[in-house]
Amino acid sequence: MTGAGGDRAAVLELLWGRPAGAPRRGPRPTLTLDTIARAAIGIADQDGLAGLTMQRVAAALGVTKMALYRYVPGKEELVALMIEAALGSPPGADAVTGGWRVRLDDWAHRLYERFADHPWALEAAVGARPMGPNELGWMERALAALAGCGLEGGEKLDVAVVLVGHVRMIAQQAAAVPGGGAEEAMAAGIAPLLASREEVFPELADAFASAAEHASHSQALEFGLARILDGVELLVAGRQRELDAPRRPDGGHARQH
Repeated sequence: MTGAGGDRAAVLELLWGRPAGAPRRGPRPTLTLDTIARAAIGIADQDGLAGLTMQRVAAALGVTKMALYRYVPGKEELVALMIEAALGSPPGADAVTGGWRVRLDDWAHRLYERFADHPWALEAAVGARPMGPNELGWMERALAALAGCGLEGGEKLDVAVVLVGHVRMIAQQAAAVPGGGAEEAMAAGIAPLLASREEVFPELADAFASAAEHASHSQALEFGLARILDGVELLVAGRQRELDAPRRPDGGHARQH
C-alpha cells in the first residue's frame, strides 16, 4: 500500500524480516508489532481508515507518537501490518475434508468473515503492494485446494482472483448497509416503488415477491460461489477428459468430438 512517500523496503522488513516488536534503535522495546497493529485495528474497525492516525494509536497504547515511530515509520507501514493481522493465518490444509470444491467454498466463506469483521481492509488490501506471510498463505491455500485438478498455474490463479473478487463485492455491499444485508436494504427501497407499478415492472415485482415468499434474500454470497465453482468444475472436467484422451502416435492427445 505504499505510495510516493512510502518505503516499500521498510514495509517488507516489518512484515517479513524484522523480529516482532524490535525497534531500530533506542531503549529496550516495550511494545510488539502485533500489539500496535491490534490497537490500530480497533480504531479502524470503529472509525475506518479515515479515522486512523498515528496519534490515536499512540494514545491507545499509552505512548507518545514519537515513541510509536520507533516501531512503525508511518501510517502506510502501519496499515500493512494491520492487514496482515486482520486476515490472520489462513485455514489449515486439513481444516476441511473433501474435494477441491468443498475446500474452496470453505476458504471463500472464511475470507468473507475476515472482511466482514474488518471492512476497512476492503479499502486497504488493493493494488500492487507488499504482502505479508498471512496474506500469501491465503492464496497458497486456495491454490493447494486445486492441486491435482489438471489446471495450469495461470488458471489456478484466475480461479482464486475471481473468488476473491466475489467475496470482496458481497462484503462491500454488506459494509455499506450497517445492521442488515444489502439485499434486504435494496428490497426495502424498491418495494414501495413497486407497490402501484407492478404492471410496469412485472418481472421485478414477481422476483421480489418470490424472494420474500421463499425467504431467499441474503444468499448472494452462496449463490455466486456456487455458480463460480460450477464453472470451475466444468473446466476441471474438461482438463480431465483431455488427460484421459488416447494419445496420437506423435505423442499428442487425440481430439475428442
